[in-house]
Amino acid sequence: KAVLTAAGLDFDNVARVGIYLTDLGNFAAVNEIMKTYFSEPYPARSTIGVAALPKAASVEIDMIAVIG
Repeated sequence: KAVLTAAGLDFDNVARVGIYLTDLGNFAAVNEIMKTYFSEPYPARSTIGVAALPKAASVEIDMIAVIG
């Protein structure tokens, strides 16, 4: 959110979200959290199960936002 705000954007500007989970059992919980930040039509999204993430994180998210 801070990066979007610094660029003068918000979650409505997000076109794509990439989510990396170390436990795909958390997929449903991530969906519920995403609904608090995004509204329909939701941005394109991919969710990928990974063996590990830096600093032992359980989730990593990247986004692509567009202006306009």
